[in-house]
Amino acid sequence: MGIILKPIDIVDDISKEEFYEKYLKPRRPVVIKNMAKKWPAYQKWTMEYMKEVVGDVEVPLYDSSKADPSAPINSSAAKMKFGDYIDLIQREPTDLRIFLFDPIKYAPNLLEDYISPKELMGGFLDKYPNMFFGGKGSETFLHFDIDMAHIFHTHFNGRKHILLFDYKWRERLYQIPYATYALEDYDIENPDFTKFPALDGVEGIECYLEHGDTLFMPTGWWHWMKYLDGSFSISLRAWDKSWAVKAHSLWNLTVQRKFDDVMKAQFKNKYMDWKEKLAIERAEVALKRGLPR
Repeated sequence: MGIILKPIDIVDDISKEEFYEKYLKPRRPVVIKNMAKKWPAYQKWTMEYMKEVVGDVEVPLYDSSKADPSAPINSSAAKMKFGDYIDLIQREPTDLRIFLFDPIKYAPNLLEDYISPKELMGGFLDKYPNMFFGGKGSETFLHFDIDMAHIFHTHFNGRKHILLFDYKWRERLYQIPYATYALEDYDIENPDFTKFPALDGVEGIECYLEHGDTLFMPTGWWHWMKYLDGSFSISLRAWDKSWAVKAHSLWNLTVQRKFDDVMKAQFKNKYMDWKEKLAIERAEVALKRGLPR
């Protein structure tokens, strides 16, 4: 049977009413083709333009290696001047990514180049939204966002392959306890169902983004991303109206993260081994019980 992937819904434009009824209320992803075409960024945000306006600030880079339990969360693998990194991803494949980078801090004029889609919903969070850069072949590991926000993720200057999974599949995806990411020992593109049987039958959505496409990812959706070209994206985040979701976000950001940091610092590999074992046990139980129903 394998992982069951359906193509994502794609619209050119969408009204507030249709967006609410079909996607926001039921929390279903959708790609909106024309949203960013209204932005100055659609024409302006080339690789050379980003180099010009951001400059040679030193940025942290992340690779595809498994997380080190002794290192703080989101520890970088290397550092490089931003302009040199842009040259690198235009020149050759690399697994190095820029993660949660705020170029607008260094180039505030970028604020004038995009428009939050407030005509579709309210609750937007970030005055300075994050941007993500990746080389051809680089991957973002399977995870959901810790703050449980809705995300409008717009891609520029290339293509990106994305797999999406509803939050209800978390145990079957081998979620690491006290974390927002999955076990890193399997390849979600080509999983070994003998070693990871709980993945067999998991249902998801497959998506390909091109320049200017905007992906709406509802709160809690798991996502894995692969850069098919050296390219970059911007994520605009918005709160869900549900107080239960907001409480979940607060728990993740405070209690859960603090507990996990303390345990990693205290027990390191022993703690991580226990978490991975528990993730496997929970996945096997969920599979036997036929979850989610």
